[in-house]
Amino acid sequence: MKYRKLKNSELNRLSTEDFRQQAKTPLILILDNIRSLNNIGSVFRTADAFLIEKIYLCGITAQPPHKDIQKTALGATESVAWEYTDTTLEVIEQLHEKGIFVSAIEQTEGAIPLQEFSLQPEMTYALVFGNEVKGVQQKVVSACDTVLEIPQYGTKHSLNISVSVGVVVWDFFTKLQSLT
Repeated sequence: MKYRKLKNSELNRLSTEDFRQQAKTPLILILDNIRSLNNIGSVFRTADAFLIEKIYLCGITAQPPHKDIQKTALGATESVAWEYTDTTLEVIEQLHEKGIFVSAIEQTEGAIPLQEFSLQPEMTYALVFGNEVKGVQQKVVSACDTVLEIPQYGTKHSLNISVSVGVVVWDFFTKLQSLT
């Protein structure tokens, strides 16, 4: 079989307005003190690709518009809903009040390997991703319903936050698709 690359015009891309009208994946991303503007932009782009419900930018995490965020977001800051909050704990409290299940993505004692975590139908999930150096703050980890870990087998045991978001969002997206 021969493969022909598709042209942009063949990709059936949604307009920003159509994106906003689409049913969203019941998944919320929380960025806890992310330093890199390029990482923030990459998270927006991943959120757009998988119709993520919302992104919360917390603490020192920069907010759009910013040229370095735009460089990697490629316009996804216009399609994906987002909100800035001073502290991640405020967001977790608000989400818990709405019945949303919150998971930190971190390496902790008792963390559940990502591939072993089962999703429930009709539930909305929020995922907390932490700072590039310090990870998710301990007080934030303690406020979450669970902690999930991406198993790693090499020498580093550390992934870039935008890579972590891609891995975890893909895992959740495929698991959620199988529930419908």
